This record gives sequence, structure tokens and C-alpha cells, in this order.
Amino acid sequence: MTLDSKEIIVEVPHRISAFFEIVDKINDKKIKNPEKIGSRGAGFNVSAVGRTKVIIEGVDELDKNEFNIYINKKKVNQKAETTYYIYNYINKFYLSKSIKIEIYHDFDLPVGCGYGASGSGALGAIYGLNQVLKLNLSKIEKGRIAHIAEVVNRTGLGTVCGQLAGGLCILKEPGYPCVFERIVFPKDLIIISGSFGIIPTKSILTDPVLNLKIKLAGRRALEKLTFKPNIKTFINASIEFVEETEILKILNLTEIKELMVSLNKLNILGASMNQLGRSVYCICKNKNREQVLEIFNSYKPQIEIYNLLFNDKGPQILENI
Repeated sequence: MTLDSKEIIVEVPHRISAFFEIVDKINDKKIKNPEKIGSRGAGFNVSAVGRTKVIIEGVDELDKNEFNIYINKKKVNQKAETTYYIYNYINKFYLSKSIKIEIYHDFDLPVGCGYGASGSGALGAIYGLNQVLKLNLSKIEKGRIAHIAEVVNRTGLGTVCGQLAGGLCILKEPGYPCVFERIVFPKDLIIISGSFGIIPTKSILTDPVLNLKIKLAGRRALEKLTFKPNIKTFINASIEFVEETEILKILNLTEIKELMVSLNKLNILGASMNQLGRSVYCICKNKNREQVLEIFNSYKPQIEIYNLLFNDKGPQILENI
């Protein structure tokens, strides 16, 4: 699809990763190709989204490109590592004349708290740039660029694949292209999630102790879910993953542990920790909403609470203004 406009808005779902196995080595040797680095695991897209607006204009008097990035209206530029990486990639291989590009990311859910904001922003950036610059990149190529941007900057390993797949899915193989399996689940379920704040993904991926624990626990969780791929196995494997990694103890996440224990005493599917953030998600039926919210509300004002649904969609181009 070719657009005459120089402005586009792309909407990409937030995603909650429930458990994952880091795959950055083969036979104890580091994988050098970032395209092949990634994770196996499982998670789900939610109704909250990240919206990325891309605006370009040709400026004849510029001797070089001008580029700015904003997150939730704050100018960040190089601090937005994945988006900046994607811009540099496009600039190197596709731009032949001086233009001004502005990218605005606005997220429904907080950044750095386990809601896949970096993956949403990466996909929003490459989908948006592809449209306004008329690059004609395939869906596979757009996903590849976004995945590599996440891996290189250590902001994610498999989130992009899950956001492309939609719904609740198993990521069966690491790296790109994505290999996934969708899990069918009852349609009367809701998600309530609460966040106490940030855990920098980079700090976890580079911690040798947690890295090894995540690899072992993630592999076991995936084996269980692959053997019996349903939502009940999914939530049980997710809870066991948190227990086996000892991440709550290692990072001293007392409030996360207390909240999970309280929620899992209710007659719900279950509650576990977002990977990676000081956040908890709960999957239940709508009839249990008030009970669940009562527990979440008891942690106010330290916690921000979000009412969500599952989202089957991947990236969507909203409008051409």
C-alpha cells in the first residue's frame, strides 16, 4: 500500500511475557548473529496499546537528516535505544536525501514494567517508517529489524514475535523468523494487572546467576506447556517459573510475592509476575473482578492498576492523516 501522506499512526498491543528461556548460546558458544538470539516461552497480547506517530518532511536546506524521538510527549532521542537503532538502520540503507523525521511513542501502560513497551515501540517505528517512506518492506523484514533492534539493545528477546503473533501464544523457537503456536482459551476471561514500577530488562539479561536460573526454569515451563497447551497449564507453568528462578528473593520483591499469594487464594485461573517488571497480572472471570480488585486496591497508592482484555491483533495501521 502506497501512501501520499507524510504522517502515519501505528498501533501495537502491549504484551505480558509470563515465562521465557534465554537462548544466546549454542553448545556453550555465544551466538554472534542477533537475528538468531532470542527466547522460547509464552505470553499474551493485551487490549492496551502503544501508539506510534511517524511524521516526515523533506527539507532542502538541511545538509543532513534531522531526527527526534518522543516518549509520552518527552523528547528522548538516543535514550530510546531501539527506535534510534531502527532509524540508523533505515538511514544507512534506504535514505538518499535530507529529511526531517519525528517519532512520537505514546503508551497506555508504563515503560520498563513488563508490558512490552519497547517491542511495541520498535514495531511501531519500523511499520510507520516503512509506510511514510514507501520502503515496501515485507512483514517478515519489518519484524526482523524490530527483533534485532531489541536484541542488540538488550531490551527484549521474544516480545516482538509475540506481538506479531497476537493472542496467547507459545514461542517455540528463539530468534527470527518467529515460530509460535496459538493457545485457544475461553472468551469470558479478563486480565487485571498492577505495577509497582520498573525492572530494567538489561540488568536481568546480563546477570549471570539469574540468566542461568531463567534458562533452566524457562525450559521446564515450556516443556510442560508444550505437552499440554491450554491456559490452565500456562498459568501454572508461569507461577512455577517465578518460584524456580527465585527472582522474587534475588531482587527482594516482597510486595510482588505477597500480592501473588493473596490473589492465588481466590477461585481464579491464577496470578503471576510480568517478565520483566515489578508487576503482577491476574487472569480470572468477570464475576471475580471485584474480589481481585479489592486485593490490588489494598496496595494503593504504591501500585497502578489496569483492567485489560486479551488481544488477538498484531500491529495495526490506524490512519493516514
